[in-house]
Amino acid sequence: MEIISKKAEDTEKLARKIAQFLKPQDIILLDGDLGAGKTTFTKGLALGLEIKKNVKSPTFTIVREYHEGRLPLYHMDVYRLEDASADDIGLDEYFNGDGVSVVEWSQFIDDELPNEYLIIHIIKDEQNDDQRKIVIEAKGERYQELLAEL
Repeated sequence: MEIISKKAEDTEKLARKIAQFLKPQDIILLDGDLGAGKTTFTKGLALGLEIKKNVKSPTFTIVREYHEGRLPLYHMDVYRLEDASADDIGLDEYFNGDGVSVVEWSQFIDDELPNEYLIIHIIKDEQNDDQRKIVIEAKGERYQELLAEL
C-alpha cells in the first residue's frame, strides 16, 4: 500500500487509523531517514491508542514505554545496537508482551526480528519538505489482514 502524506498531520492521521486495528504483541517497523517522520508517525499511533503523554524519540534511551492507553506502546530506536542481539537487550520481552512495539532502525537487528510484522517506509519528498510517500508492507497473515482493514 502506498500513500502520499502532504503534511505531518496526514501522517499522524494515518497512524491513528492503523492504531484502531492493533492488538497486543503487534510489531511495527519504521524505516526512514533522519527527519522523515518516524516519531511523528509514532505520535499519531499513540493518540490512536488513547495515550495522552507526549511521545518523544527514544534515540538516547533506546526504549520509551507508554502505558496509559488502550494498549501499552513500546517505542524503540535500535540504531546504536548493531552489535547487540535482541536477547541481550530484552526486546523479546517487548515483542511478546502485552503492548505494541514500534521499532526504528530495525535493519540493525534484522536477524533477531520475528517473522511477522508491519513495515512502514517513510520517504521524504525532495521537492516538498512537508510531503512524504508512505509505503506499508505486511509480513505475515496477521498484518495482511490488518492492511486489508485499511
